[in-house]
Amino acid sequence: MTGTGFGNAPDVVDVVALGESMVALRPTGPGRLADAPSFDRGIGGAESNVVCALAAAGHPARWVSRVGADGFGDHLVETVGSYGVDVSRVRRDPDRPTGVYFRTAADRAGDDHEVAYYRAGSAASAMSADTVDLDAVTACRVLHLTGITAALSATCLGLLRELTARRPGRPLVSFDVNHRPRLWKDGNSPRVLLELARGADLVFVGEDEAADVWGLDGVDAVRRALPGPEVLVVKQGARGATLLDRERVLHVPAPRVDVVAAVGAGDAFAAGFLSATLRGLPPRDRLRHGHLAAAAALTVPGDLATPPSRHHADRLAALDDNAWGRLRLGPGRTQAPAAPEEAPTP
Repeated sequence: MTGTGFGNAPDVVDVVALGESMVALRPTGPGRLADAPSFDRGIGGAESNVVCALAAAGHPARWVSRVGADGFGDHLVETVGSYGVDVSRVRRDPDRPTGVYFRTAADRAGDDHEVAYYRAGSAASAMSADTVDLDAVTACRVLHLTGITAALSATCLGLLRELTARRPGRPLVSFDVNHRPRLWKDGNSPRVLLELARGADLVFVGEDEAADVWGLDGVDAVRRALPGPEVLVVKQGARGATLLDRERVLHVPAPRVDVVAAVGAGDAFAAGFLSATLRGLPPRDRLRHGHLAAAAALTVPGDLATPPSRHHADRLAALDDNAWGRLRLGPGRTQAPAAPEEAPTP
């Protein structure tokens, strides 16, 4: 894989995430989009969510993407950069706009939730091996990708195939399946997502997602379909998550959470797990750090939440099984100096 000549050689960082982020507009009050008189502005993007959380947790991180040469592109670059993320390799497209979407304030799982995407023909959909800085993409310990990018265009899919091709010297490739049915118009998502996941080193997939996309029932069936990745993490909602590697099958339950909004948890889980992986923590603690980061996202209204401090998260992750089982997290508790649910550990 060769670079594309976009400037000086990039610094090697802990994590690079490549993918589209959009400006998100949410009504200031409840009700239909048709009735909303005003909107609050934010950002939304699975990959940028992950890299922002990792940067907030103290990891050198880079986001690689394309945005329009417009005000929305300015907002995205400035917002992601404000988390401490390196955005110097985000390219501006003078001919294509930054993607935008609108969503209601209601829970995404509810029947009254609406979302309207304006991303067709976006600057990010023009990503390819020729329009991104491949040296900057691969100058990292972990490269994080998702299945969303593969659905944006043929050139985006070609780029992901290039990045998930197994070759010597590549960084650890992390892939979150992140199936978005509305983006796949051709019915090829099961085949394409399976191909990309098989090329990764670390795969995140929801148990229900694997059933919907591939018709697979349970973690063992998912592992049989994905024998290549060194580590497979099957997310199981409120029940927890299961890690499968060459040595073990390990299930870690999730703590109880007082949910404010069921958004952003999957991206936060990936960020927490990747942070613990980069730090060389054992598998149980990687899953626990994923759960703690997901809890932080579930207890705020938006997609992005400040992760628990490393010291606090380490203390909670070290709880014995009984104390972990009693743990309950609500708004603000992931930031507390000590949680009342904590118990002394041996």
